[in-house]
Amino acid sequence: LHVDRQVIGCSDHDGEQAYNLDGEEMWFADFIKKEGVEPQPPFIDHMTYVDGAYQGAEANQQICKTSLDVVRRAMKDFKIED
Repeated sequence: LHVDRQVIGCSDHDGEQAYNLDGEEMWFADFIKKEGVEPQPPFIDHMTYVDGAYQGAEANQQICKTSLDVVRRAMKDFKIED
């Protein structure tokens, strides 16, 4: 059995998207260099992600930031309870 994980997160100024397999990072979006990075060691059979993976990550960041704004507006009048 394998554990496959996708992480998508954002804030007002930063974001992340990464794919992991069994705790090892297989791909992540480098939003500074504007490219996908595959940090796999040279001794394994290299796995490549499809063309458009980085562009998809950029689109996911826009969706994440829009959702963040919606949640902020929806939660602004909620009182913090013990």
